[in-house]
Amino acid sequence: MGGGKAVIIGDNRRADREPLFRAHGRFIQSLGGRYITAEDIGTTPADMAFVRCETAHVAGLADRSGDPSPVTGFGVYMGMKAAAKRRWGSDSLAGRTVLVQGAGKVAVALCRHLHEEGARLVVSDIAADKVGRVVEEFGAEPVAPEAIYDQPGDVYAPCALGATINDDTLGRLRVGIIAGGANNQLAQDRHGAELEARGMLYAPDFVINGGGLVSVYGELKGWPEPQIIVRFWIISIICSLVALSTLKLR
Repeated sequence: MGGGKAVIIGDNRRADREPLFRAHGRFIQSLGGRYITAEDIGTTPADMAFVRCETAHVAGLADRSGDPSPVTGFGVYMGMKAAAKRRWGSDSLAGRTVLVQGAGKVAVALCRHLHEEGARLVVSDIAADKVGRVVEEFGAEPVAPEAIYDQPGDVYAPCALGATINDDTLGRLRVGIIAGGANNQLAQDRHGAELEARGMLYAPDFVINGGGLVSVYGELKGWPEPQIIVRFWIISIICSLVALSTLKLR
């Protein structure tokens, strides 16, 4: 599972969501089960309920596993700890400075775990109200969106859109680890090799941000929620450590 994306072009602030998501559900149904949809950026369990009116090929429903974002955030947190163990010999993030780019649902879940462990948070987002929530709840330091790359820190956690590791940002980042929830974090394949050359440890995004997918799979297979968490805890640790032990890019 994984790899497919559905994109709905429109204003995410629109209130009349039912017709849009029911139309999306009809299209999903036309694929005959070859594609299963669930939440991602800008969508909610309520939107998936509208999709469910038209097709059974949907997950992340409120009366089942719900929004997968918290599980994704937990997986990123565990992957970050695995990266810390690899880089510094200890998986503790207490006292470490984590630069979190984005303050959406995955980022908030990640920040909650980091705050509870005692990490120092620096956060940015194009939406000031989202940044304000993270500042209020977790004592994060807010910075302007473009300033996040210039902050000194230990970990850069991209949790918004992709390609934030690129020719412009590579020379500005001053961190030891890159570990975040965004997809397609490297703008180009060569940027992975450049990170290695600069001594920055990169936790592959498709490994540590897979928690939501595990949650969705658990829903489709009928796992009870505690079982999802336990299985994902094990899977996240093993997958992250395996990935980080074979990071040399060719």
